Amino acid sequence: MAMKNDSSVTEFILTGLVDQPELKLPLFVVFLVNYIVTVVGNLSLMSLIFLNSNLQTPMYFFLFNLSFIDLFYSFVFTPKTLMCFVSEKNTISFGGCMSQLFFFGFFAHSECYVLTAMAYDRYVAICQPLLYMVIMSPKKCSLLMFGSYLMGFVGAIVHTGCMIRLNFCDSNIINHYLCDIFPLLQLSCSNTYANELVSSVVVSTVVLASSLIILLSYAFILFNVTKLSSGKGLSKAMSTCSSHIITVALFYGFGMLTHIKTSSDESVGQGKILSVFCTFLLPLLNPFIYSLRNKDVKLALKRTMRRFTVREPLRLP
Repeated sequence: MAMKNDSSVTEFILTGLVDQPELKLPLFVVFLVNYIVTVVGNLSLMSLIFLNSNLQTPMYFFLFNLSFIDLFYSFVFTPKTLMCFVSEKNTISFGGCMSQLFFFGFFAHSECYVLTAMAYDRYVAICQPLLYMVIMSPKKCSLLMFGSYLMGFVGAIVHTGCMIRLNFCDSNIINHYLCDIFPLLQLSCSNTYANELVSSVVVSTVVLASSLIILLSYAFILFNVTKLSSGKGLSKAMSTCSSHIITVALFYGFGMLTHIKTSSDESVGQGKILSVFCTFLLPLLNPFIYSLRNKDVKLALKRTMRRFTVREPLRLP
């Protein structure tokens, strides 16, 4: 895809998260720590899943991909956001802006589908436990992930392709810390009706389709769980879903609030804050959500730590 059009604008200026100079250094430290913890947390969870045979199951295969998405999702925004705090003029080229928009759409859409696949996995595990390994075979899991990334790629191509066709001939100052759809549309001197329509249709389709599958999966899970006679079985079934439910609620909740189009300056500021939750807080929280209450992950962590810390005693001849 060519990153050129007929615009007179060749680069954009990102205003960043705040205008107050006294807040920039503290926020730089906060976001840098957030970035380090996000990278370490997601890499650690991916390493645990890769190194421990007891985590080589469909559930953790999907969790591995979720951490992979969150890890690279943070790479898309954090470097330029950190630059906003330490430089007076944070510029990004037209091609760089479109690339950021593409990967933003790719990882966001892919995460929607991965969360949907995880809901289906929980449905099969609880409602059809005897057939779980047959239904969720390695081939089917791989196909689900391939489909998730493929649909994410298609969604990102649609968003980016529609944006490239617009002309930017007046202001080049993006009132945001990233190249998002609505801040870019506000700068365009072209008719943006088609872009707004396509964006709304694509986002609505992704959210509605994935939400419907997730809700149906949990409706069947709830129906089957209510038939369990033992309280222990009910507790075990719900404990396997709690982490996923929390992640879905946070992802879709903040995601929908972020994409509510507003025009007032106060609402734009609120939109930035909500975007922070989606782009920085969620990738940070997901590894902890899935590990702190997960006995398998805790056990795998202990085994891994023991493997690297315990040394065989030296045997003398």
